[in-house]
Amino acid sequence: MTQADNNVLLRITNLQKNFGGLQVTNNVSLDMRAGIVTTLVGPNGAGKTTLFNLITGHLVPTGGDILWKGKSIVGQAHWKIARQGIARSFQDLRLFNQMTVEENVLTVMEPVSWIWQPGGRAGRKARQERVMDILTRTHLLDKAKTRAIDLSYAERKFLSLARIMATDAKMWLLDEPASGLDRGSYERFLELLRSEVRQGVTVCIIEHNLDIVIGISDRIAFLDQGKLLADGDPDTVLKDPHLAAIYFGEQTT
Repeated sequence: MTQADNNVLLRITNLQKNFGGLQVTNNVSLDMRAGIVTTLVGPNGAGKTTLFNLITGHLVPTGGDILWKGKSIVGQAHWKIARQGIARSFQDLRLFNQMTVEENVLTVMEPVSWIWQPGGRAGRKARQERVMDILTRTHLLDKAKTRAIDLSYAERKFLSLARIMATDAKMWLLDEPASGLDRGSYERFLELLRSEVRQGVTVCIIEHNLDIVIGISDRIAFLDQGKLLADGDPDTVLKDPHLAAIYFGEQTT
């Protein structure tokens, strides 16, 4: 095995997904390397969210394979895949609206959030300190006792990220995590994400905002109609006139 292979956390090989006669993922092969931010870009309907659903076990591929740390995860239940260290966010956030911010974070700390978890008072204190640390880093500490439904849109976005942080996952799959953020919140988001990557988290993002793509990406994978058209450094991919024409819906010859 080469050094490059050792750096691959997730390997997608000849991945296909059909819905009846419609092929939404078309023979995609892609390596996601440790310690960087890979961004999936492409027009609407390119198959980006479908790819996330295939990785996380919410969909089962028609063909191909997905290797996590060298072992196939195809066919495994989504919760089993999550427990192996792959966490994701959704565009609709999926928060527990009537729970507080603190409670929302505690719910994803399985099995450490179970009330019968061993450790007693010391264990509870450690979990509480962990939650407070995450809320501090996501600028939500002063909202710890606030219900999720009462948060601003940006705060709800950061709470979604806090819940992922609480899982201790090594790979984050983020579906438009910065969409709709004001400039200040956007800058805090980039700072937080870069900090987590420096500490060893590997990130894959679906994003349409080119400012965000340019600001955060170490690598870009360009999808269109279920096919991987390009995979490389941001400058090379973003400056390709053919890909730009597809992205902006222009006619190509």
